[in-house]
Amino acid sequence: MSNIDYQNDQDKSFSPEESLQLIQTMIRKTKDSVAVDSFYLLFWGWLVFVCCLVEYVLMVYYRYPHHSFVWGAMPIGGIITAIYSSRQARRQKSTTYIEEALSYLWIAIGISFFVMVVVNVVSEAWRTAFTYYILMYAIGTFVSGSLIRFKPLIIGGLLNFIIAAVSIKFNFAGQLLMGALAILISYIIPGHLLRIRYNTKKN
Repeated sequence: MSNIDYQNDQDKSFSPEESLQLIQTMIRKTKDSVAVDSFYLLFWGWLVFVCCLVEYVLMVYYRYPHHSFVWGAMPIGGIITAIYSSRQARRQKSTTYIEEALSYLWIAIGISFFVMVVVNVVSEAWRTAFTYYILMYAIGTFVSGSLIRFKPLIIGGLLNFIIAAVSIKFNFAGQLLMGALAILISYIIPGHLLRIRYNTKKN
């Protein structure tokens, strides 16, 4: 449903039942759209998950001094995401307000991640950086799951709030593992479940 269509609908007189049905239709359409396009959850989920584990192995087992080089994959991931997003935008003819809200949410979270990285590098607070990264994962997935009413995302987000609080007790190596766990339960597993649910429903 486009914004124009929705505005035209607002000009009509809706009964409470019709209003509820309209909201449910928007949520269902958004959930299907997110399920089809679970690229973002799975791409960033697997990318960060692998980077966490690779840096942990390089740092703990190989004692490699420049172990943080793995995060150079993030700008590359950003470029890939931007290209994918621009192609999807050209194909998508209309969006719901919920889809717009999700888009703004993740843009804000993306900017927040960039700011936190700069702050951590400048202030040398990187030893506890993942506590705050996990907190951002929690906010993004909990709100997204709530908007589309998908319980695995909600549960993953809630668990990440707990992991963020616990992670502050770990050293940086331990925080890498906490970050990998957080990504697994809030991005990767829900992302695959969304896609499986959509494919099952479609078939």
